[in-house]
Amino acid sequence: MESLTIPAHAGHHPGPCGEVLDHYRIENLAARGGMADIFRATDMRTAQLVAVKVPHPEFENDCVFIQSLTREQKILRMFDHPGIVRIIPESGHRRPYMVMEWVKGRLLRDILNEQGKLPTDRAIRIALSICDALEHIHRGGVIHRDLKPENIMVDAEDRATIIDFGIALTRASRLLTFSAASMRMGTPDYISPEQVEGKRSDRRSDLYALGVILYEMLSGELPFSGPNPVMVMHARVVSDPPAIRTVNPELSSRLEEIVCRALESAPKRRYATAHDFASGLLKQSQAWSPKRRRTRHQRNRPSSARQTWLYLGLAMIPLLIFALLLLEARREATATDSSSLVRIISSLSNNQLACPKQHADCCAM
Repeated sequence: MESLTIPAHAGHHPGPCGEVLDHYRIENLAARGGMADIFRATDMRTAQLVAVKVPHPEFENDCVFIQSLTREQKILRMFDHPGIVRIIPESGHRRPYMVMEWVKGRLLRDILNEQGKLPTDRAIRIALSICDALEHIHRGGVIHRDLKPENIMVDAEDRATIIDFGIALTRASRLLTFSAASMRMGTPDYISPEQVEGKRSDRRSDLYALGVILYEMLSGELPFSGPNPVMVMHARVVSDPPAIRTVNPELSSRLEEIVCRALESAPKRRYATAHDFASGLLKQSQAWSPKRRRTRHQRNRPSSARQTWLYLGLAMIPLLIFALLLLEARREATATDSSSLVRIISSLSNNQLACPKQHADCCAM
């Protein structure tokens, strides 16, 4: 959560910067959300840097938000994984907030805003790191449901950490879709078609969101756009996104297939697990990595094994020609012998036919 540029919005409450919240000294705003902000703070007991998620004043008494904050804390306590932000257990707060570890790095959103599209190798590394975190939370029975660049930190080595689980659900949670109160907690650019239609999400919904993020990292553009959020969500339900190679022709056809599969409107046609998604990316990465890519001369030069088979083939050509000539000679000889035999048989037949006539003449005599 370092080096972030957070734009100020007119009329937005600045938050408790400079204040002391229990035993945390709030230092500066790190990330801004629709219902809560994340601040960099120092634990005055340990001098440890932490991230404090504080709801906007108008939501401090909002039952729906407080329930989601409580659920988020319970979910984060379930995991201990480098790709998932760790919660610092606290109790006895004088106001609602949540304390998490301070994650080094930058928001993926800031990186994309600065660079537009990312180099292919870097985009794949980040996507693989996100896949690893998603596989872990999915195995734990949790669906994130709001995966987007604003919720992902990336460190200097392109390792990703998911930092916000505000609308995540467990298998036992009641259905909460992107409608009514929950609409304010997400963004329409990354949610899956089934979420738009009010259906229950599953892990393939998160993989769809990752497909959108990968599309954006590789092309610098979102797969769906429109004049308003409603039109954007409608577009993903009724149409397919533009083929990513029309936006970035430098990409391989294999990588385009991976993105297309992740963005299938029907969940059953997407990758079934984050592990499957990662496997596809790894194969693509190994096949097209600059370290493994051969030069044109190397690609055209036969290998030693191919050279051996080539020389053997050339050596066999005269033998094959001789064998064909020998077979042809034998065939002609056989045909000649057959013709002679036919003539002999024909001659014998004629003699046999003449014999009765001669016998008749003998009898007449």
